[in-house]
Amino acid sequence: MPEVCYIPGETDHRPGASKGYEMGNMQREKGKRGERELARKLREYSYECRRSQQFCGADGDADVIGLPGVHIECKRVEKLNLYDALAQATSDARDEEMPTVMHRKNNHEWLVTMTLEDWIKLFREWDAANSISER
Repeated sequence: MPEVCYIPGETDHRPGASKGYEMGNMQREKGKRGERELARKLREYSYECRRSQQFCGADGDADVIGLPGVHIECKRVEKLNLYDALAQATSDARDEEMPTVMHRKNNHEWLVTMTLEDWIKLFREWDAANSISER
């Protein structure tokens, strides 16, 4: 029986279906592979990241863990609704975590999507660190 994943803004329009959609084995396996691939990529940058092995976001854990203060929603799909993905990350993130979507499609590099407000926070920290070191 397929897993049912509840994602904010996604609705199964079949008669009698509940909110959410059924995830088939192929989709689920591609998602797992994407999470493992992303964790390996982040380890290349010296961050001890790993797949959290969560169940479709039900427990609120990030897909990939190991970046302190960042809630990672990993998407490895050809077509992605960024606003829905970011809404899922925001809904699942804890108060102290920055909701972030890391995503890629076939034959493309990994991209990161977050709100402008969160990006500005990161940039200000980077700018402050670089301004101090230039003195």
